[in-house]
Amino acid sequence: MYYNQNVKTAEAEKRCAMGFTQQDVSEFVRENDVRFIRLAFCDLFGELKNISILPDQLEKAFKYGIAFDASAVRGFLGVDRSDLFLRPDPSTMSVVPWRSMGGVVIRMICDIYYPDGKPFEGSGRYVLDRIKRRAAGMGYSCNIGAECEFYLFREEEGKMVPLDDGGYFDVFPKDRGENVRREICVTLEQMGLRPERSHHEHGPGQNEVDFRYDGVMETADNIVTFRWVVASVARNNGLTASFEPKPVPGESGNGLHVNISLIKDGVNIFDGDGAMRRDARSFIAGILNRISEICAFTNPKEASYARLGAFEAPRFATWSRGNRSQLIRVPYAYGDSKRIEVRNPDCVVNPYLVFALLLNAGLEGIENGEELPDECDENAYLAQEGKYPMLPATLSEAKALAAKSAFVAETLGKKAAESFLEG
Repeated sequence: MYYNQNVKTAEAEKRCAMGFTQQDVSEFVRENDVRFIRLAFCDLFGELKNISILPDQLEKAFKYGIAFDASAVRGFLGVDRSDLFLRPDPSTMSVVPWRSMGGVVIRMICDIYYPDGKPFEGSGRYVLDRIKRRAAGMGYSCNIGAECEFYLFREEEGKMVPLDDGGYFDVFPKDRGENVRREICVTLEQMGLRPERSHHEHGPGQNEVDFRYDGVMETADNIVTFRWVVASVARNNGLTASFEPKPVPGESGNGLHVNISLIKDGVNIFDGDGAMRRDARSFIAGILNRISEICAFTNPKEASYARLGAFEAPRFATWSRGNRSQLIRVPYAYGDSKRIEVRNPDCVVNPYLVFALLLNAGLEGIENGEELPDECDENAYLAQEGKYPMLPATLSEAKALAAKSAFVAETLGKKAAESFLEG
């Protein structure tokens, strides 16, 4: 990789942690020889897109937005009404380290608008912001931490093979991904994320890098950045990264474990040594009650359903404390780390939509005072079918459930939900 050492990295990291303002970005561009500004967004399916503008277009981008052809983006609009505008969120500004040669490149994540200034309903950030506001109206704020798994492959005789034959927590020489993970962590830090731990995962060539929890929108943004960084670092090292649900048959799949804490009146509702609060229990119940309807979004590929039911990926809608065979786990933790962990999502998801659905399902559970079923203490991978509610067995089954769900349509908006399920 190539890094421009003239960038005021420490200053940028500090200001990024605090949240850039529009004025901050303009000053940073002037003071750091910024040559290109990349405006990034996700399509409806979580694929990262971007356009580069020159610094003299920055003011226009902030004030009016930069137009693009939405008919060319999967899941957005048709050719008969195809103009949308990207407006950068200054708080998401970060330097792109591997592109900053002979001038700095920065990136901002964008919100999307119609020409009349109305928010575009198909934007994942818009969808998630609506649910975030709903939570605030009920007196809750949400923090999310994500555990992202991925495989590293090398090319051998024209075939892609796993980088190594290591297993869980192995070290070199079984683990050949140490240096790549280290470079990923350094790059994430330079882009404003805070990596906390990294290690080899169960599968050959499988890795995990975890970054610090944050607000629900910030973590969705961070996942998009994380996947881009991992893919770029891997490619710059002659490797290919895969977040696919089941890239190696018969081996562990790639999961996205979603750790959720909910705060009300300054108190984490999952904190406490005794029985869980009623709203905490109802929040979990709400997710369990809706999880089958939202599986098309948490597990959006055919291979997703080959992943579920083995290698610590759940197939039953159950919960427990500490038991990794359950869909929702309540880890043994302390203070700010008290949380629930939702274990079925894949790493290829659109994180904005998935977080919106999970959060809204939990809020619905609280609003309706839903009762949490009994804790499941057994190894759910060995449980007989029919003993517990099961997740859909195929993507087509999951899509059929989602298409009939009034909850999905209300959470995502009918048009966005339909476009996703037809995509």
